[in-house]
Amino acid sequence: MPYDHKEGAYPLGQWIAEQRRAYGAGQMTGRRAERLEALGMVWDATDAAFQENLAAARVYYEQHWTLCAPRTATALDRPIGQWLSNLRRPGALAGHPEREAALAAIDPDWKPAWPVTWQRHYAAVRELLAEEDTTLTELLPGVTVHGMDVGKWLARQREHAVWQALLPQQRERLEQLGITALPAPKGTPAKARGGAGSAFERGVEALRQYRLREGHLTVPRTHVETLPDGTQVKLGVFLSNTKTRRAKLTEERRKILAGLGFDWAT
Repeated sequence: MPYDHKEGAYPLGQWIAEQRRAYGAGQMTGRRAERLEALGMVWDATDAAFQENLAAARVYYEQHWTLCAPRTATALDRPIGQWLSNLRRPGALAGHPEREAALAAIDPDWKPAWPVTWQRHYAAVRELLAEEDTTLTELLPGVTVHGMDVGKWLARQREHAVWQALLPQQRERLEQLGITALPAPKGTPAKARGGAGSAFERGVEALRQYRLREGHLTVPRTHVETLPDGTQVKLGVFLSNTKTRRAKLTEERRKILAGLGFDWAT
């Protein structure tokens, strides 16, 4: 309850704040505490704010089918998008596993290891296909949901290069909807596709591994990633050099990087 809330002329918000102060200072009898708890009293104001935002998150999910909201999104007059974005930061919920569990109960993919924009599009496609009268053949470029061109997005995910850049978990979600990759373009030189064992391919593999573990792609320049076969990739340097030379990248490689979530690759 907001501190300045009143019931009629009575300053109820201030009164509740005083009860929390008295409880925290050990100045409240057990009987009074029990009576307030029976009404749903939350002694920790921080937890109370979390519960209020959580209620707004439920409303947002019901309307948008995902908690990967844009930062500007609101629900119940609360800045739910910014709130969720803050909670997705590393360590934001450290020491509060019950809060993370509460968010996961609403949306298991509320904090994905891939870009939240990808998850928003996927959730929209998933819900459209859940409708009995919607098929994949109808989701063509130009079909929009909540301002997103999901048809264009879907076509892009099926491109061979983009599909290969997706994490296994992303491909699994798409395949569960009956979405598969298009065949690789015929006659595309192996070098343009990355080439087995090439430095670019190793860098992409290291990026996927880093993102899956860390949940983001903000890589320190000095970071070195070790692949399962023991190969060490100077990932920070690779990423910095690739961004600097993006104008010289082939279209295929730009698509792979864009599929990983690097907007600058496009």
